[in-house]
Amino acid sequence: MSDNEILKPGVYYLQGAQACLEGAITAGCRVYAGYPITPATEIMEHAAHRLPRLGGRFIQMEDEISSASVLLGASWAGAKAMTATSSPGFSLMQEVISFAIMTETPLVIVDVQRPGPGQGYITTGQEDVMQARWGHHGEGSIIALSPASVQEMFEFTIEAFNLAERWRTPVLVMAEETVAHMRERLIVPALGTIPIVNRTKPQDMGIAPEHYLPYGHAQVPPMATWGEGYNINHVSLVHHEDGNVTRYNPKVHFENVARIHRKIEDNVDTIARLETRELEGCRHVLICYGSVSRTGIEAVLEARAERGIPIGFIRLHTLWPFPERQLRDLLPDVGVVFVPEMNLGMMAHPIMEALRDRCRRVVSIPSLGSLHSPEMILARIYEELQ
Repeated sequence: MSDNEILKPGVYYLQGAQACLEGAITAGCRVYAGYPITPATEIMEHAAHRLPRLGGRFIQMEDEISSASVLLGASWAGAKAMTATSSPGFSLMQEVISFAIMTETPLVIVDVQRPGPGQGYITTGQEDVMQARWGHHGEGSIIALSPASVQEMFEFTIEAFNLAERWRTPVLVMAEETVAHMRERLIVPALGTIPIVNRTKPQDMGIAPEHYLPYGHAQVPPMATWGEGYNINHVSLVHHEDGNVTRYNPKVHFENVARIHRKIEDNVDTIARLETRELEGCRHVLICYGSVSRTGIEAVLEARAERGIPIGFIRLHTLWPFPERQLRDLLPDVGVVFVPEMNLGMMAHPIMEALRDRCRRVVSIPSLGSLHSPEMILARIYEELQ
């Protein structure tokens, strides 16, 4: 791997944190601003090494708030930008996330989750999944992805940038210490086969500067870049299509925020992805996400092989927007739904709500600070179905 070029097609043995940064570089990221925190520091360390050699910019900031704020300016200047943090730092970034939602600023934040509350500990966890959706103030949907391998740390980071650029929104990669610190094989395909999305500019739509509306023209407005001749008014207050803030108007407020909300929620089927196995003829199902899916699928296959239990497997690649309709279509009538998570049952709640009339019950299988073993999941399945 050469330090001064994009990762070439081939097979590599990398840490998840390295694969994440390499995915960002492949997607076109050239700005990283961050503050060190375990277990996300390796992403920052790799960015400090790689980006300057590619003509990019690496900045260590004084805290997580300023780190996320740098991304706003970098994005408005036309760059693809990212940061990475862990759970306590992710809490500090919520104000900027809300600001980015309202100003429709594409950027990527990687949260390498650790357990809490407070400082918690520096092991692994999935305790930020509700903060990802509801941590920022005000209405406004979010996109959050959940990788489970080194390969996906590369691929999902690319996808995060593509989604951010396509929908003009901040996108979260909800990784975990487990997947960020593991080392596995990474296969990089031919670069021409990797889809890369760049934001739509007013020039692309034939919009002249005198006719440009920073928050108009489409459900996802074209985004002008500073210095290209277009007047840009980036403001997080309620605003008109031209970006101007005037005397408060409830109608303008509703139209402004509702469009930002709907551009994500009206396109859940386009944005959200999930993975299924062994669903044909299943009577029960295990639903999980992130690194728990690695032991979850082992438990499902063993339950089927050892005891003939007709249990299927669903893995959420996208946590938010939540794929409620997809789950309901896949599971019209099912018995017990098992949800192993490295928290006390956070995603079990939206799953329960989605399948309230489609299943007999939802069983949470919690763990704090450590990854479930297949035996731990199996024990709960056998207990419920004996």
